[in-house]
Amino acid sequence: MAPALIAADEHGEPPVKAPFQKGEDSLSINDWWNRPVPQNPKKRIIDLKVPRDQVVAFGLYTVSKGTLKLSAQLYPLYPKETRTVRLEVKHDGEWKEIAKEKVNDLGWSALFRVENWPVHKDLPYRILHGEKASFEGLIRKDPVDKEEIVLAALSCNSNQDRGMREEYVRNINHQNPDVIFFAGDQSYDHKEHTAAWLKFGLQFRETFRDRPCVSIPDDHDIGQGNLWGEGGKQAKLSSGADGGYFFHPDYVKMVERCQTANLPDPFDPTPVEQGIGVYYTNLVIGGVDFAILEDRKFKTGPKDRHPMKGPRPDHIRDPEYDPKVVDVPGLKLLGDRQLAFLEQWAKANQGVEMKAVLSQTGFCGGAHLHGSVNNRLHADMDSNGWPQTGRNRAVSLIKQANAVHIAGDQHLATLIQHGTEEFRDGPWAFVVPASVNNYYGRWWWPEDEKPGGNPDADNPLPWNGDFLDGFGNKITMHAYANPESDARGAGYGLIRFNKAKDEVTFECWPRDADVTRSDAQQFPGWPRTISLKP
Repeated sequence: MAPALIAADEHGEPPVKAPFQKGEDSLSINDWWNRPVPQNPKKRIIDLKVPRDQVVAFGLYTVSKGTLKLSAQLYPLYPKETRTVRLEVKHDGEWKEIAKEKVNDLGWSALFRVENWPVHKDLPYRILHGEKASFEGLIRKDPVDKEEIVLAALSCNSNQDRGMREEYVRNINHQNPDVIFFAGDQSYDHKEHTAAWLKFGLQFRETFRDRPCVSIPDDHDIGQGNLWGEGGKQAKLSSGADGGYFFHPDYVKMVERCQTANLPDPFDPTPVEQGIGVYYTNLVIGGVDFAILEDRKFKTGPKDRHPMKGPRPDHIRDPEYDPKVVDVPGLKLLGDRQLAFLEQWAKANQGVEMKAVLSQTGFCGGAHLHGSVNNRLHADMDSNGWPQTGRNRAVSLIKQANAVHIAGDQHLATLIQHGTEEFRDGPWAFVVPASVNNYYGRWWWPEDEKPGGNPDADNPLPWNGDFLDGFGNKITMHAYANPESDARGAGYGLIRFNKAKDEVTFECWPRDADVTRSDAQQFPGWPRTISLKP
């Protein structure tokens, strides 16, 4: 009998009783098999009632310091089905079981941890459940012998497009990066993370089946339009502007477990408030050291934290305001313990040839128009341009590490060089475009429509050069991809780390580009190669 037709009382044991509130994840907990799939295509996420030989949806992995961490993601299981998943690797043509783990009923994921991993050879793996369900892939060897290490970076996978992502899979696999980075907002369905996360996996699993993957959650993943985590406190407002997490902490922990369990062990695993964990850490691949930050978890919420008044505490529309008044003493951005990590990471260079910081959003206000061409914001506190003191400290540490910064979130691709004391004395930062950008576009569009100071003479974009953002931060705009093309600015980033030359090349590819063709074009302003030589 097909699973969808089995009555609830035929499944045996009582279903899990989730501690969530406000209806979170109702499609994937309790008697999930009785939940009808919405008929409205815009609300239909995914059919969770798959054949039982398909219940292993995908896996994510990294290898760090000789330890493999591989997260197995399953579809929801019926009460009588085993909660055990198995990991096998292929040695000399034969499959060998090396680990077993239990699937968590909240989020339906399991984590394999295997130490003393042989990092110098490729090894096929497969995740098994029951008698027939399987997901296969390849654990790549550490590419230390490669001259160039390549990272693909994506962000903002809006649910306004429920289709597959064949163009991204084709392009990324053709370019064959060494690691793939999803900077946040893999899910936009807020209360239904498990179903949306499974949908994301179906869309992109062919890009990370055979390579290490870093996926960090942002605000929409944990059910909020914006997030100022403020050390894990409970937010009273659904907007989160008072700081903290609005949804139940077990829901937040489930989201982070599904998306980040495969990352290397955190620098300091001490949970924040409400028992919510942390994942900030670093990952070395082929001699390139990637610091993985949590922009949002420690950041202070804007409500009642500054003197500006308006319809929203995070939006400043008055261009005549003094930016110094919102940089109130005591405000946090990365938080003390994460700054301590970044400071230590910046100084650690043994076995490292180049460095990069990965995080959710950029350390400045890199957009003028938000959502539509009629909505001009002077400053947006959802960006990491605020608070300025915290921004300057973070930017200075990234510069101290001689690293570049890669992020997402803004729905607008930008390539910026930061300034602290002077223009262009800080690190380079690449905010990659949204994967899907028909939901909330942003534009770089100075009100006077003039270039900044010291513009590049050969730059095809008119509004490049030195600018102050809405918080008074010094930035130099080198490239931006306003939502004016057929792809509406949607696409992805590819970052090439040339270890021999100590150079980084930033590439920005539109969603509708076909990189298998010789005439494929990047967004105007890209590619751009910079030198990190002292």
